[in-house]
Amino acid sequence: MKCAALTGISPEVIRDLREGRPRTIELQSTQNIVTIASIESGPDAQIFMTSTDVEDVSPGDNGICVDLLSSSISMKRIVEYSRGVYYEERERMSARVQVKYCFSSVVREVFHERLCSPTYVEVIKAACYHAG
Repeated sequence: MKCAALTGISPEVIRDLREGRPRTIELQSTQNIVTIASIESGPDAQIFMTSTDVEDVSPGDNGICVDLLSSSISMKRIVEYSRGVYYEERERMSARVQVKYCFSSVVREVFHERLCSPTYVEVIKAACYHAG
């Protein structure tokens, strides 16, 4: 099954999702935001999540597949002051996704063209677990 991949996700978040409860996660990684922007949420939208960084995702990596229940992308404006003389204004984009665990999976093939394009992976459902 080919699906979008969210990478660099905390192992604790993945562990919580495996318990079966829906969770809302805020993503700030540019690569993950680009990937979420390319997906329409709905009953057929599934995403692969792994704690491996996007540059290191390769065949054989473990992760989980989740249903994408909802998603939203927003921009936050941050203003910092220093002694009333200097201020800096920044914008930060983030994506919030609500997901629910489906099954554990293993990467079969990675499709990543360039930095600002979505990351997709071909996954297979993990039928057995290996010690290690």
